[in-house]
Amino acid sequence: MNTLGKISNFVGNTFAIWVLLFGALAFFAPSAFTWIAPYIVPLLGIVMFGMGLTLSANDFKEVFKRPLDVLIGVVAQFLIMPLVAFLLAYFLPVSREVALGIILVGCCPGGTASNVMTYLAKGDTALSVAVTSVSTILAPILTPSLILLLAGKWLSVSAAALFWSIVKVVLIPIILGLIAQALFQKQVKACIPALPLVSVIAIVAIVAAVVGQNQAAIAKSGLLIFLIVVAHNGLGLLLGYWFAKLFRLSSPKQKAISIEVGMQNSGLGAALATAHFSPLAAVPSAIFSVWHNISGPIVATYFRKQADRHAADEQTISA
Repeated sequence: MNTLGKISNFVGNTFAIWVLLFGALAFFAPSAFTWIAPYIVPLLGIVMFGMGLTLSANDFKEVFKRPLDVLIGVVAQFLIMPLVAFLLAYFLPVSREVALGIILVGCCPGGTASNVMTYLAKGDTALSVAVTSVSTILAPILTPSLILLLAGKWLSVSAAALFWSIVKVVLIPIILGLIAQALFQKQVKACIPALPLVSVIAIVAIVAAVVGQNQAAIAKSGLLIFLIVVAHNGLGLLLGYWFAKLFRLSSPKQKAISIEVGMQNSGLGAALATAHFSPLAAVPSAIFSVWHNISGPIVATYFRKQADRHAADEQTISA
């Protein structure tokens, strides 16, 4: 198990490389990965089950310890990214399917990778975990409602169908994970080190399947979609930081909310697009999965160096 834990840790730390590698392989050999497409929803369910296994009572206690901080983070998550997505989709020359895909990923809750990035950035990790947990639990209500509000211009959207999909692929697996953790604590604790490996395999498989399915469309308009995703992610990080600053939160909290807003559960976007719309609508989510695992470590490194410089300046002044 120690060896498996080390492999899992290595794969988790090099997540972006694996996503890029298999995304490229799927682009050049799409037929090797298109068979995965029917399993996108179950794969995301496995990731969410793993999230349930790692959640603890302390994560939810944080909500009650400082409800205002968590509320600010959740409001930022479901306000900034959906609005930025809508504006990008509305004003840029993209097809209806791509526009819907941009809206989809914008309306998703925060991704669990944001917690790791916040820790590396020397941000408020407990706040990040609390906001991720709350936004994920609220997703069955807020994500379909926002998609219906913002994407109705492009395609007819069934909010009820989206609601049940998110309940099945997000909420039920998380609840099952929490139950498994409560009933089999010893066994779950032994399996925890392997979870990053399982999550990486699942997300990489989802990205490869989406890229393989849409190889021709990506070859035609992939650069534009990539630039939109970069803008969406970058604006989310920046506006999330400013939003927290507006409420005069501390620097570690600003970092947490910035990263929380900028990093989406793009796997959910891909799963919803595949299940309810068209394969092309899943492309923005797939590209987002690649890009935010590159931008996240870059931003975390910047924030960490900023914190180190601040600490060094304080030591100089006190000396």
